[in-house]
Amino acid sequence: MASTDKQILRKGFERAREVHPVGITGKESPIEIIERMFPAYVGRQERTAFELMRRSSQDDVCTFLTMSGAMTPAGLHQSSLIPLIERGLVDCITTTGANLYHDAHRVIGHRIREIDPAGGDLQYRLARIIRIYDLGFREETLLETDKLFSALLLGPDYQRKMTTPELHWLLGRDIARIEDALGVKSPSLLSTCWRHGVPIFVGAVQDGSIFLNVVKLKRLYGSDFKLEIDIAQDVFEMGAMQHHCFGTLGKKLAIWILGGGVPKNYTLQGEPLLDQILGVPTHGFDFDVQFCVDPVDNGALSSCPAGEGHTWGKVSAESVQYGSIYCHCDVTAVFPWLTYALLSDPRIHRKPRRLYDARETAVKNLQREVEKRRKKLLDTVKFDLPKGGAKASKKDSGKKKQGKRSLRGARR
Repeated sequence: MASTDKQILRKGFERAREVHPVGITGKESPIEIIERMFPAYVGRQERTAFELMRRSSQDDVCTFLTMSGAMTPAGLHQSSLIPLIERGLVDCITTTGANLYHDAHRVIGHRIREIDPAGGDLQYRLARIIRIYDLGFREETLLETDKLFSALLLGPDYQRKMTTPELHWLLGRDIARIEDALGVKSPSLLSTCWRHGVPIFVGAVQDGSIFLNVVKLKRLYGSDFKLEIDIAQDVFEMGAMQHHCFGTLGKKLAIWILGGGVPKNYTLQGEPLLDQILGVPTHGFDFDVQFCVDPVDNGALSSCPAGEGHTWGKVSAESVQYGSIYCHCDVTAVFPWLTYALLSDPRIHRKPRRLYDARETAVKNLQREVEKRRKKLLDTVKFDLPKGGAKASKKDSGKKKQGKRSLRGARR
């Protein structure tokens, strides 16, 4: 290779940032530590994640946060999520029913303790101790929490069809009242979101203990118990929230993904819903920050990077190039530290956006967009279905052998 060719190829490399950290003195700010002392490997992923979180916070981007796993038993909501919500940096949350259920244990006076994960599950069971890896709590904790949610769900405001944000707004309101009455000093995620107008979606609402109590109440009270979750409306509402942010408010969108699972996809699928299903133009999330321990090469959705999501229209091309990072780590080991660094900057603070208050308007606006496209959308529900039943005629069989199968089904 000629020397000039080598020099041309090296130009980009020579402009790259040099890896040369200096010694830590203990006097550095959290931001200085992240910017200077995290030059490579997962550390560099953490640094990039922090930079994107800071950019999306400083630029007044609408931030959707998703959280899977057993995060509230570990207290991640107390250490990190609630402070971020109170500073106005999280606008919408998608999580699991389990995270909301287990969050209520402490509200009614039960404790979650550190235990030995190798302490013996047979003995834990005999002692009626429930284990979540290295966390434990008494079985009575579950039974008392079931009573709490059963009593709340029997209230008159719950006796109708609703979406998960509506359900969790009501639960947040009622738990906030309980916290005030009991003098609880560390509020729950539900009550905090209610106070700050942050909608909470749960994509697989039936996969959690709050809904197990809905099942019980339906069996006990039959038609007198009228609470139902409107799944189709729930999905539409997620799309409406995102459309409201980029369409009405004119803001960019960011997604911060803690773990993966259903919460991740339930939030990201709002973009394909809008663009591919409803025909409402969108370009996907502008920032994509994920913290997850899963490998990216097994086809799982939990770990798929932004580039793969871009092929589905979930994130923008700009996000793939400049606004995305997959931080391969345990959320509990990294996210509190990044939250600390982010909140150490007093300039990163904004008034809560209160997206829940705009929920009905957002749904109406998106419905209007659907109505504009009704004629085109009606064409998308037509498909030429194969004629005939299980037994095909000899004539049809012959056509199949010749590769001339007909798809002339009647349109509905």
